[in-house]
Amino acid sequence: MESRRQTQVSQLISQLAGDFFARESNVKALITVTHADVSPSFKEVTVFITVLPQTMEEQALKFAKRARSDFREYLKKQTRLHPIPIADFAIDLGEKNRQRIDELTRN
Repeated sequence: MESRRQTQVSQLISQLAGDFFARESNVKALITVTHADVSPSFKEVTVFITVLPQTMEEQALKFAKRARSDFREYLKKQTRLHPIPIADFAIDLGEKNRQRIDELTRN
């Protein structure tokens, strides 16, 4: 179970990751941050994203992973978090499955 502080930090990092991608992404795709999972030690965070169109998913994820150190610097400048978590990025498969179910139930 997440602590209240973990939830707050997760929400803050999600919001900042969205801002970061809006500024930094030159990938011809829409990268949306769905949520972030912060470890109990606050030393690591996994930011989950969805990408439209899906054909650009791999390229967008590679971009996000290359930008990890830039994102960490961005967190340093934008927050007073201590420690600054080491970020990783992943495709949000849960959201992808939900969208597929929506698509199937509409037909």
